[in-house]
Amino acid sequence: MCKFQQPQIPANVTADERRAIYFDALYSLDLSDKVEKYNDLTYLSWANAWAEFKRCYPSATYRIIKNPETNLPYFADPCIGIMVYTEVEVEGITHEMWLPVMNSSNKAMKLEAYTYSVYDKFKKQHVEKTVEAATMFDINKTIMRCLVKNLAMFGLGLYIYAGEDVPENDSTDTQQTDSSKKTTRRTKTINQAQQVTDKYAGIKAALKACPDQQSLMNLYQQHKNEVDGNSEIKALFTERKLQLQKAA
Repeated sequence: MCKFQQPQIPANVTADERRAIYFDALYSLDLSDKVEKYNDLTYLSWANAWAEFKRCYPSATYRIIKNPETNLPYFADPCIGIMVYTEVEVEGITHEMWLPVMNSSNKAMKLEAYTYSVYDKFKKQHVEKTVEAATMFDINKTIMRCLVKNLAMFGLGLYIYAGEDVPENDSTDTQQTDSSKKTTRRTKTINQAQQVTDKYAGIKAALKACPDQQSLMNLYQQHKNEVDGNSEIKALFTERKLQLQKAA
């Protein structure tokens, strides 16, 4: 696993450009050996996520939002289920995240067990399934997953969530039309394109702010894999190098 290294911040960058550089550094961090797969979903340990995040932002803090009526760390609705919330604050910037408590089939859990009916295409009939009542273990696990997702709003492991909001086709519980499948693919493609653009925003900002050849070389060494793997970014480095040579 690549350990987070503080990026070099060129002089005279704006606050937004500085945030973009840090976002890019966190987004580019390789977490592949620290994630786990379960039911086709990828999970990152909260301990590993928080450790890397604190290397980037030592003063970062988080808060688990409690229900003011119960002083418990969750909000429960008897009809729709249980939701947890977290907040992460970094240098005056706060991002909030929320996550429902779900079982292994990604069904919303409630304070009491309930059943639902689905069509089983193999048995060719409707069958009844049960969602067990949530326990404090389920709620605690969801809170820490929510924290990891919260950290992703600052860039850490954000690529893990690419396409997360795109519904998966479940032949047992749902039927998806060809039209909705095409819409899903288009949405996923657009989301991924936007993420690629955001991924290099920090490098572009730092590139413009490089005052000399040495700073440019340091920036290249820091992001060598990203630069060599993207012709557009590589061209921008070459262009900036020529500009600095002319200025000298």
